[in-house]
Amino acid sequence: MEIWINPACSKCRTAVRLLDGEGASYTVRRYLEDVPSAAEIREVLTRLGLEPWDVTRTQETAAKELGLREWPRDAAARERWIEALAGHPRLIQRPIITADDGSAVVARTDEAVMDALRRGGRA
Repeated sequence: MEIWINPACSKCRTAVRLLDGEGASYTVRRYLEDVPSAAEIREVLTRLGLEPWDVTRTQETAAKELGLREWPRDAAARERWIEALAGHPRLIQRPIITADDGSAVVARTDEAVMDALRRGGRA
C-alpha cells in the first residue's frame, strides 16, 4: 500500500495516523517532492475509477492561472488535464491511497482510509 501525501495537509496527517493506529504496512510518497509522472497519474486514475478533473484541486492558484474551470471535461481533454496534474502536483487531491488489491481511494475521510485498509495493507 502506498499513500500520496503533503505533510502540511491535515487530512494527510490524519490518514497517516489512522494507518499507523491500525498497524498498516505502507509506503509514504511525498508527491510534491517525488512528483508522479503522467503515466503514474493515469494508472492511479484507473485504480480510482475517476477522471483527472475528479481529483483536481480547482481552488489552487495554479488551477486559476491555468483557467481549469473552463477546460472541457471530456475524453478529448483528458490528457491535457493529466499533463496539468503532472506539471503542477499541488493540483492533485490528497491523500491518495493505493491498496494492495489494485484499487485506490482518495482518503479524505476516516471511512475512506478504513476502506483502503479493508482492501489490503494491514501489517
